[in-house]
Amino acid sequence: MIQDKRAKFKQWLESGEARLLPLTLPQRELWENSPVALSDPANHICGYIDIKGPLTFDQSLAALSRVIARHEALRTSFLPGKERPLQMVRITGTPNLLFRDLSTEARSPAELEGIMRLTFLAPFDLMQGPLHLVEMIRLSERHHLLVFSIHHAIADGWSLGVFVQDLCTAYLLGVRGLPASPHGGLSAVPQTYGEWSAADRALWQPAELAKRLPFWQRHLAGSRPVFPVPPYAPPESGPLERWVSSIRPGPTRELRDFAKRGGTTLFSTLLSLFQFTLARWTGQQDILTGSPVANRTRESCRQTMGYYAGVVPIRSRVDPRHTFSERARDVHGTAVDCFAQAMPFAELAAALAPAPATNKTEHTLFDVRFALQNHPVPDVNLPGITSQLRMRSTGTARFELGCEITEDGEELEVVWLFRPRILTDCGPEELHQRFLDVISHACRHPDSAGTTFNTVTP
Repeated sequence: MIQDKRAKFKQWLESGEARLLPLTLPQRELWENSPVALSDPANHICGYIDIKGPLTFDQSLAALSRVIARHEALRTSFLPGKERPLQMVRITGTPNLLFRDLSTEARSPAELEGIMRLTFLAPFDLMQGPLHLVEMIRLSERHHLLVFSIHHAIADGWSLGVFVQDLCTAYLLGVRGLPASPHGGLSAVPQTYGEWSAADRALWQPAELAKRLPFWQRHLAGSRPVFPVPPYAPPESGPLERWVSSIRPGPTRELRDFAKRGGTTLFSTLLSLFQFTLARWTGQQDILTGSPVANRTRESCRQTMGYYAGVVPIRSRVDPRHTFSERARDVHGTAVDCFAQAMPFAELAAALAPAPATNKTEHTLFDVRFALQNHPVPDVNLPGITSQLRMRSTGTARFELGCEITEDGEELEVVWLFRPRILTDCGPEELHQRFLDVISHACRHPDSAGTTFNTVTP
């Protein structure tokens, strides 16, 4: 079987059907710093599109084919290389679409979740591809779920908005009977993922990296994981546990007012309160978190699917004598400096920890993630059809605890991601309530010190 694959790949390369490209810098971070195997489902980005309206399998297949024709990331797999793997990008791609009919019997939400989980956990062949899987689940003639899983090596959170937008546009083109073109009837992206990767590598030359490294050496000197893994512990595989709640409209408005009065941002305000919550819970005052950055600073790459996102470590020393307003301003200033000095995480990790890790399960720099998601996630309305995107996994398993917050109308959705071993004394419900208590107290008493905080003040 392996020999057959090699012969096929050789034929593709010799005929021009495929070309080889080096890993992008974000992809290197995935290969070099992930504590789980690249084939592990923990590296899958998963979700589903809830579609109301008439839809057929053939229409969905045609739409997916058009999207694959537009985005080379969906035609990418990976071959072993001498130093590190190589991207293999094919000229043509095959849509990986399945169908399941559940219209003859009612299914509970829990049962549907279990069925979708089969798609989420289905393994990918990183060499053969394709690295996406979509299953069309028919619940009724006018109600379908498009359940999908995409490997993180070819997509990020921003990509999902692009994927949904293009899929709906491609569906509309098919309904109107417009013929496919070299890009599936969709316009060509202004910049392909490979073109962006070449420009990104040209930017991050050794001289540019050397300018930024001293900042990170100072910022991260002596930092430690919040949840250290015992030496030589067996690796934990599989997606993180997930628990979802929200911050209701009232507290959300108070948070925005708090940030506005203090001259900070919603992100830095939430981060300061999250770090304070974590410090009180763990008893540690030195808190290091990793926060994602979209890395799509130019308009030319905002329509392109691919793994662009980076991560920025932000360290805070939580002094309980400081007021909540002071903490928010301090964290805001630190975050601004960190984002201004951001560099590819793979290069940062290699520079600060050049020796091979003795424990692959321990993240090189941080083990807590905090994110305020701001990538576009469209709910697309087409003639006779509405669609809503719902996430299940962001493909980010390279930490022990994560708090991902997304603006959802007047509320904030809060997703807690965690390894069960770290929440033995405090479940996600309790941790979330502690976070809410801190938010309430800080917004109502911004000039009080952390030492005065006990419970929510009525």
